[in-house]
Amino acid sequence: MTVTVTGLRAEAAGKTLVDGIDFTVDAGRILAVVGASGSGKTTIGSALLGAVKPGVTATGTVEVAGVDVLHCAPGEVPAAYLPQHPAAVLNPVRRVGGVLTEIANAHGPKTNDTWATERIADAMRRAGLDDPAFLRRFPHQLSGGQQQRLVLAQAFLCEARLLVADEPTTGQDLGNRDRIAAELRLAAAGGMAVVLLSHDLGLVATVADDLLVLDTGRIVERGPAPRVLTEPRHDHTRRLLAARTTRPAPPGDPEAPIRIAGRGLAVTVGARRTRLLDDVDFEARQGECLAVLGASGSGKTTLARTVAGLQPAAAGELRLDGAALPVRGRRRDRAERARVQYVFQDARASFDEHRSIHDQVARTAIRLRGLTRADAATAATTLLADLGLPAETAARRPGRLSGGQLQRAALARALAAEPEVLVCDEITSGLDAIARKGVLDLLASLKGQGGMTILLITHEPAVAEHLADRVLRIADGRAAEDQLSDSRSAKSRDERRPAPARHTLTSGRTTGREE
Repeated sequence: MTVTVTGLRAEAAGKTLVDGIDFTVDAGRILAVVGASGSGKTTIGSALLGAVKPGVTATGTVEVAGVDVLHCAPGEVPAAYLPQHPAAVLNPVRRVGGVLTEIANAHGPKTNDTWATERIADAMRRAGLDDPAFLRRFPHQLSGGQQQRLVLAQAFLCEARLLVADEPTTGQDLGNRDRIAAELRLAAAGGMAVVLLSHDLGLVATVADDLLVLDTGRIVERGPAPRVLTEPRHDHTRRLLAARTTRPAPPGDPEAPIRIAGRGLAVTVGARRTRLLDDVDFEARQGECLAVLGASGSGKTTLARTVAGLQPAAAGELRLDGAALPVRGRRRDRAERARVQYVFQDARASFDEHRSIHDQVARTAIRLRGLTRADAATAATTLLADLGLPAETAARRPGRLSGGQLQRAALARALAAEPEVLVCDEITSGLDAIARKGVLDLLASLKGQGGMTILLITHEPAVAEHLADRVLRIADGRAAEDQLSDSRSAKSRDERRPAPARHTLTSGRTTGREE
């Protein structure tokens, strides 16, 4: 056995995080560990890497290739880590090529002058970053998906016996998800044991040999992945699988006034003025959800950040309820900032690590709505509870929350401003099926009953299928009309009133395909 875990128990501040965890993984096998946010998946992954967080006490036995990883130096653990939030493990002040060269030289004997270069090129190719220009960039110059693939390339360079993959498909388009699935299988075929911690049940079904289901820190079901996914025996497993199916939200009013629009938006970066967006037009009506789809690095997040005032545009204009909206966030007044809120893709990086989640959500209500501290605290408590984060969880600092919990907290923080336009950047990508359904139902309610306009940046066709009234597809920084349609949404609109002509986009929901 490459990996043996016996009687693993982890505690923090008197609370049990996981208990009674036992499993083995052979070389060449992929074990998937699934469960709701906060169920203990990341704690297990940290134990496998010998990197339990400060304040966490882990007991039991965890061996990787014969090494007791709970009692050895971090550099002695023969494992590599593919994290959920890639920016957290990438050096922000060093170029990609320099870091990869250092990793290559530290893992394996150098045989000739081109040895490291060849290994780096192979690792980058396998991770889908074939362009040598990536080596000259800094991590912040990569999209979230590209950062994820860069970390995967680093893992390949380490030649580890175990690969711990924590939500590796978070923020990835379907093409890159398929590539990551292929690379996980390749890692296993090359003799590595792979432990996949994931909410992505589609990925699990594609690559996993065996499956563990966690609930509140304990294993409630285990077995061959095909059997568990098709014939679940535990109620929690059944709920996870059932939550994958959701009904589309009611469509927005096609005659509602246009809430926000962009015309001729262009964004350039660097001395060479590289274009990330080029002459993009869009519009979204009150109570409507506009889904923005496209491959990693296509410009979706750039558009989202431009709308939110976080990325200045080199050209073009934004209009909110017909009035000019400054494209530079610093020029927006408090009311304008409150009316357009952004939910970050990398939720962990968007929080202050030294303050509680509750305090940071309340601070938004104080700064942008002018509430008293007492009223803001009450509003924050209610919002967080509605998103499945009770007072005990909300009182913690960000480092003590799971990725899925942080994404829900980031949504609560944006909603604390009571926005009219909510820009959501991959906000469901780190959520388990149950939590994702809850968030989507809440957004559907805000859109339908509250009249909120939602710009939804997503790689997940099922999410767009659930919420979107229309689709804007971005490719190489340019917008294209989407010709997809859905008979259900069309029928619902026809029953209400004849649909008017569209300007830039065609109406309809996604069919599950993404190019």
